[in-house]
Amino acid sequence: MNHETTPLHHLPRPAAASAPVERLREALRYATRPPRGEQVDGRAMLTGLTALSLLGFPGVPVPRALERAEVLVARGRRLPDTRAVAVRRARVLPRARLVGGLPCAPVPRAVADAVAAVRGPAAVRSLLVESVRTGDCEPDAVLRELDAAGLLERAEVADAVDALLAQARAVAQERLYAMVREFALPDPVWNVELALPGGPRLGGVDAYWPRQAVALELDAGPWGADDAVPCPPPAGSRQRLERLGVRVLRTTPAKLRAAPARQASQVRDALMTACGRPPRTYLVVLPR
Repeated sequence: MNHETTPLHHLPRPAAASAPVERLREALRYATRPPRGEQVDGRAMLTGLTALSLLGFPGVPVPRALERAEVLVARGRRLPDTRAVAVRRARVLPRARLVGGLPCAPVPRAVADAVAAVRGPAAVRSLLVESVRTGDCEPDAVLRELDAAGLLERAEVADAVDALLAQARAVAQERLYAMVREFALPDPVWNVELALPGGPRLGGVDAYWPRQAVALELDAGPWGADDAVPCPPPAGSRQRLERLGVRVLRTTPAKLRAAPARQASQVRDALMTACGRPPRTYLVVLPR
């Protein structure tokens, strides 16, 4: 079976002591014992606070997380909880990620299981914000897992969604800044609104190169959409800018994470071809 592998010595903080790790192995052995008469997936993986503690999530109480292992198994398994093991179930088991040789659920699923187990707005907010701050996953993936588990109906979870999305956008903007810097693109003006002189505002963009009249929009998209596919722009905004001679490029957080060189190349090509475009209307650049 193929797993993504994260060695323990690459984690942000030291791994748990050998005794707790052995307890986790025992929990996995318990959860993967051959199911008698069950025609279901017999795999198991660590999830919830247990998995997040191994990944080094700040704020996760390690002693509590390792005292009672949370394991994820297929929904059809007739496997009871024990004093040492809390059983979580999934309709379809995801692909495990190996952390120091221990199979762990993907971060979005582990976060959802952890949120289900904690109480208090501060704890929930910390888990959700940290899930995207580390760059381990995109917000849509976390929100889909929370929605599937019915957790978005909890007030403290719903209240933390704005913080999650704000953190995700901040991370994406940092990637955008890094792309411009690392690929030696000309410096744009950042996070501005464009307007006609003495006229209405035409819309906001994340980066704008005034001399070339090239704009870049970072499309975080509504949660639940495929982050790799930009969502339709605000009605009329892009069309108005393009009618005035502005070349509007669009990218997504996932593209900036997976293929920054390709995104930088598209920006560079647009800047280089700007000289051949017809004269454009002068636009006023305003802070957003």
